[in-house]
Amino acid sequence: MSIINIKDVQIKTLAERIVLAIREIAGPGPAALHEPSFAGNEWLYLKECLDSTFVSSVGKFVDRFESDLAMFTGAKYAISVVNGTAALHIALKLAGVKANDEVLIPALTFVASANAVTYCNAIPHFVDSENETLGVNVSKLRDYLISHTEQRAGCCINLTSGRVIRALVPTHVFGHPADLDGLLAIAHDFNINLIEDAAESLGSYYHDQHTGTFGLLGVLSFNGNKTITTGGGGAILTNNLALARHAKHLTTTAKLPHLWEYYHDEIGYNYRLPNLNAALGCAQLEQLPSILSAKRELFIKYQNVFAKIEGITLMAEPAQSYSNYWLQTLLLDSNLIVKRDEILQATNDSGYMTRPAWILLNKLESFKQYPRMNLETALLLSKCLINIPSSPGLNKNNG
Repeated sequence: MSIINIKDVQIKTLAERIVLAIREIAGPGPAALHEPSFAGNEWLYLKECLDSTFVSSVGKFVDRFESDLAMFTGAKYAISVVNGTAALHIALKLAGVKANDEVLIPALTFVASANAVTYCNAIPHFVDSENETLGVNVSKLRDYLISHTEQRAGCCINLTSGRVIRALVPTHVFGHPADLDGLLAIAHDFNINLIEDAAESLGSYYHDQHTGTFGLLGVLSFNGNKTITTGGGGAILTNNLALARHAKHLTTTAKLPHLWEYYHDEIGYNYRLPNLNAALGCAQLEQLPSILSAKRELFIKYQNVFAKIEGITLMAEPAQSYSNYWLQTLLLDSNLIVKRDEILQATNDSGYMTRPAWILLNKLESFKQYPRMNLETALLLSKCLINIPSSPGLNKNNG
């Protein structure tokens, strides 16, 4: 006779209860992780582009989208580009990142962060995360920099490699603002430029100020799975006029204005956002307040059902923050980590798209050789996080 382990029975019941909890909110399914909502002027604005024939990088919607973004976020300037990775690439260049410089980025983030650093021929330097925000662990990073760096001629020097640490790029993970007070203090104290990766946090605020507007520069993404979408697309935010002008210049192939001649005064990039995509973005921005409201209501509904399940915590916005709740996130108690994949299998088999956090960047073959601090918290978080269906339409359809 086989012996049944009561813990296995309980864990199996847990997976089933998670499926039922999601079903209670998302309906019978299937349910995507995050799909766009087109309920406004998208068709009207796209038709206007087609009728006018301005479908590429010239057209009124590009200027309007940038103006609307600046107004919504409170940034003085917004420069639209083809995607969030391009935005970060240019932001790094504007912040002075050069070949062989190091850039501090969290190990727990999307691979685009490390990719953009390498586009500058610079070195990703991976740092740890914290449980409260899922963002950079400020106190641990400060201690690490105190013991591993020194100041020379106004630059932060890595004592091990001898390289300049030029920038710090924190991510507002899943839309939850990182500890910006602490990050700004580190940037100031160690002479490091702060570039916010706000790709996931459009509509998120820290002390009532929009994310992406605290550092020297910030970047946004409008990929198809983001809070609003332009199909593909991104933006650079800054309050510095000179940087804004240079960003626009670099992302439009560094061409000097002229009626007919093509003269480019530096190496530029064809990162312009087409008018078609900007038109979609304008319509999406008009709906952003209602989308954010629906996502917050969805969080409250999920919070109510998951509060009844032991061993599961629904990630809530950090203190002093207002999150857009881009992706609703479950955190498993440490004793349940071994069953994470079982939960992922059960939910996906039931038609509810769920996914774990990213594999830590330092574990990817392309980045194994790069410097890193102790990453124990990021490693634990990568094993215990599960994103669940988060589309704003779930709240509308199953309220």
